[in-house]
Amino acid sequence: MITRLFLGMRSFVFYVGYYSVTIFLSIFFILLFPILPPKGRHVFAGIWCGFALGWLRICCGVKYVVHGLENLPKTPAIILANHQSSWETILFYKLVFPVSPILKKELTQIPFWGWSMRLLKPIAIDRSKPREAGRSLLIQGVDRIQNGSSVIIFPEGSRSKYGSVKRFSRGGAKLAIAANTDIIPIAHNAGYCWPAHEFIKRPGTVTVVIGERMELGERGASELTADVESWIRKIVDELS
Repeated sequence: MITRLFLGMRSFVFYVGYYSVTIFLSIFFILLFPILPPKGRHVFAGIWCGFALGWLRICCGVKYVVHGLENLPKTPAIILANHQSSWETILFYKLVFPVSPILKKELTQIPFWGWSMRLLKPIAIDRSKPREAGRSLLIQGVDRIQNGSSVIIFPEGSRSKYGSVKRFSRGGAKLAIAANTDIIPIAHNAGYCWPAHEFIKRPGTVTVVIGERMELGERGASELTADVESWIRKIVDELS
């Protein structure tokens, strides 16, 4: 009981600083956006990501280690990863440049942070309309790839519990085929320290593994999805 109370207090302090700085930086970013070049916008976003990860380490004792940094894309690619928390979305946006994340359309309506994200041209989809969302993913995704950006996709669709992986959708593989772009798989165990739908953050070290670039070859969307899912499941099992 005492330990949980202590962790709750640390998490509360984290959120106070996290939301306060996020609002401040979002307002500052919106004001500066017209004069910032594309790389400058990413650097600014990276500052926010760095703050969030650093503040989380100070307040809650959450550290991280990344294996396979040499596998990060030097040319546009589709990044497919398991999804356990908000933590990985912050880290990935810091690691990959230029990048277009896929997110729920309603997230762009969140005051300050959502407005800032909208300016960065993410691929915002309406998950209440699956068919329309699928078409939007392909059209916008191919456009982002052709304009030099990698695309981050969480094929589970929603966050999973620590140690588990939901069945992957084929949207990411279909986009890779449509854009004729390779896939980079990433696996992690962020859900232990930052559990989905929980307030309390647990101290520990998040391990992130970036896999080697997967070429399309002659594989179809189903086979590609199965191969990526199999690799990520294997790594998640090892990390759990």
